[in-house]
Amino acid sequence: MKRNFSPSVPRIEALHIQNYRVLRDLRLRNLAPLTVFLGPNGSGKSTLFDVFAFLSDAFSVGLRKAIDRRGRFKELRTRGQEGPITIELKYRERTGSPLITYHLSIDERRGRPYVVEEWLQWRRKSQGRPFRFLDFKEGKGSVVTGDMPDEEDERIEEHLDSPEVLAVNALGQLAKHPRIGALRRFITSWYLSYISANSARSIPEAGPQEHLSETGDNLPNVIQYLKEEHPERLREILQKLSQRVPRLESVDAQFLQDGRLLLQIKDAPFDEPIMARYASDGTLKMLAYLVLLYDPAPPQLIGIEEPENHLYPHILRELAEECRQASRHTQILISTHSPFFVNGLEPEEVWLLQRDEQGFTQARRAADIDGVREFIRAGSLLGYLWTEGYLEPIGLPVADSPVMMHR
Repeated sequence: MKRNFSPSVPRIEALHIQNYRVLRDLRLRNLAPLTVFLGPNGSGKSTLFDVFAFLSDAFSVGLRKAIDRRGRFKELRTRGQEGPITIELKYRERTGSPLITYHLSIDERRGRPYVVEEWLQWRRKSQGRPFRFLDFKEGKGSVVTGDMPDEEDERIEEHLDSPEVLAVNALGQLAKHPRIGALRRFITSWYLSYISANSARSIPEAGPQEHLSETGDNLPNVIQYLKEEHPERLREILQKLSQRVPRLESVDAQFLQDGRLLLQIKDAPFDEPIMARYASDGTLKMLAYLVLLYDPAPPQLIGIEEPENHLYPHILRELAEECRQASRHTQILISTHSPFFVNGLEPEEVWLLQRDEQGFTQARRAADIDGVREFIRAGSLLGYLWTEGYLEPIGLPVADSPVMMHR
């Protein structure tokens, strides 16, 4: 599958997770710009998304608070397992740039979390061994500075304030570590959606805001910003929305006398618009998703759980296409259990998650399941293949399968 992905957008290509709640040992490779995780309730989709939320929290509020938000360390580590929790990302800063590996292992000692090991490495040339340009253990380690760190460059010893501090987060704020800083900016820019129709109905204080909040409670502010700074983008969003919501004519943010913003929606044949609080859940959620996906300066990674909630099933295939178009400018990860949404996807974009008899989750890419490509070429749709039982990840993977995921 060939995608026209923006050459300047960072992209995660592989992921390895160990001992994180239900994810005992997860390896995902060849992640597409749009990657969708499909499976029934309890299959591990939400846990997988929480890994990204945890890493983002660890960079923004610190490791200990990120763990405390999830019920302390013992609630994070896989039940019955020992050893550290490990998260490893393989990513490229842009198309054609070297593949970089970021490795983070954390554990607990005397009731406090600490960083067991944290490192960054790359292989700048197609041949040769990987070069580790950041290497820390329990708050002590070394780093190679410069834009293109290599073995010939000076290695500097560093001591952090505490073994709880992430080296990438601390050193990435310094201009002399551009590669480390790029990873820090990438992780702190991730957008993980918790959009709800009720939040989108809010009447916030007036004032334009460039980006949608995680809950969507500033939707009127973003509409105001688009109206003032990017009217052509707002027209595009409303055109897409009108194709999904029959007879919708306009969406506007009106100032109230008390300084707040009121979102109003007008549909035909009525002369007067209605307040957003009276609009349908589906209309508001679709509007919020389109505002997110058509952001003029989108986040570098977007995660959305179950976008199908409150949406009419027959527009989900079109929403999948909107996500694919947006994935040219940002990486998008989605979890779903809607066959209608999956009908709009290709086998390389879909991963099947399911628990085996031992309670562990296994996953395989739909494209690697025997017969799937042939079904698609014959005109079948992935969502219907799933509901009819043709997509079955349980069992040992085929030879050279790119992934095996355990809960």
